[in-house]
Amino acid sequence: MYFAYGENEISYLKSKDEKLAEVIEKIGMIERETDTDLFSSVIHHIIGQQISTKAQATIWQRMQEGLGEVNAETILATDISKLQSYGMTFRKAEYITDFAEKVHNGTCNLDAVWQMSDEEAIRELSGLKGIGVWTAEMILLFCMQRPDIFSYDDLAIQRGLRMVYHHRKIDRKLFEKYRRRFSPYCSVASLYLWAVSGGAIPEMKDYKPKTSKK
Repeated sequence: MYFAYGENEISYLKSKDEKLAEVIEKIGMIERETDTDLFSSVIHHIIGQQISTKAQATIWQRMQEGLGEVNAETILATDISKLQSYGMTFRKAEYITDFAEKVHNGTCNLDAVWQMSDEEAIRELSGLKGIGVWTAEMILLFCMQRPDIFSYDDLAIQRGLRMVYHHRKIDRKLFEKYRRRFSPYCSVASLYLWAVSGGAIPEMKDYKPKTSKK
């Protein structure tokens, strides 16, 4: 399943920003996979911190094979050392167990999170061990498919903004200007800025000043 957007979002963003319109024309539609299961998405993001996508997928596959089904009950029935043996750090195994416990005892109600506003959901998810604000924002975008997510803490989005708009630096005030411009479809703008940052338009360069070597 891919992040869902279409002509409405594209037309709106093009009408709001000429440079972004050119980027959209050059890149076309972007297919970014989503994970609609909030429980597994949180675990995926805890596992995936500071490791490659390939390593994350390997650990997740081992967990599925080892537990049969990855849910709060199967995790709580498994020793932390066993979770660690799937390839994650001891700390991540602790975070996952803590999350499973909160879901199991109702401290964290995932059904309620779906009903929350973006701000409330980010606050709720970033209150979990091992989940920061940026990770919570990514869960809202790539699991919950919220349409208006624009993460200041995402270095690739900042890089994309520098490349498209020829800025040397993106401070909070400038970032918020773009958030207002792209809202209520910041998530789609994020997809294109990530693509630019990753080299989707080869002639675009980063305008960040090069640090001098001493």
